[in-house]
Amino acid sequence: MRILLLADVESKALWDFYHKGDLDGIDLILSCGDLNAEYLSFLATMTSVPVLYVHGNHDSRYRTRPPEGCVCIEDSVYICQGLRILGLGGSMRYKNDDWQYTEEQMRQRIRKLQFALWRSKGFDILLTHAPAKGLNDGEDLPHHGFAVFNELMDKYHPRYFIHGHVHMNYGRNYVRVDQYGETTVINAYERYVIDVS
Repeated sequence: MRILLLADVESKALWDFYHKGDLDGIDLILSCGDLNAEYLSFLATMTSVPVLYVHGNHDSRYRTRPPEGCVCIEDSVYICQGLRILGLGGSMRYKNDDWQYTEEQMRQRIRKLQFALWRSKGFDILLTHAPAKGLNDGEDLPHHGFAVFNELMDKYHPRYFIHGHVHMNYGRNYVRVDQYGETTVINAYERYVIDVS
């Protein structure tokens, strides 16, 4: 399965300069948040594959105009062609706004998913907006990662942890692909493609 990963910045190649056939061969599209709803809707109309998303910390506009033709997988285990995807959007809380959480609030969200995680026997992909704590996250509070994400990887050993939120233009040592135990960690900034067998 070929999966297109998206986050944070709309790819001009897939929107401004899109050509018919640019999404040929893609089997699934995953968005890690902070993308224009019209962009995701556009991609959903240009392909027949599922477009799944979680919210970024700047996605409050989705409350009134969510991406059309797309599926929000927040707080759920979504199964696509046998691939189990756990969706947990949002960032560390740094002001009173939508899709921002304290560490404890994120833990509460995960506790509510215990039955779903038991029923699905874990998950293959952890799809989030924020990174995990100490794993290519930022030093400022808005870009701190969640420690509970590390704990999820320690317990369930997913194949992939896909996040956004940490941009390439932040002037730090940007890491696109990393490894945490058995889990491949990918920053989906703008766009990235993976092949999952």
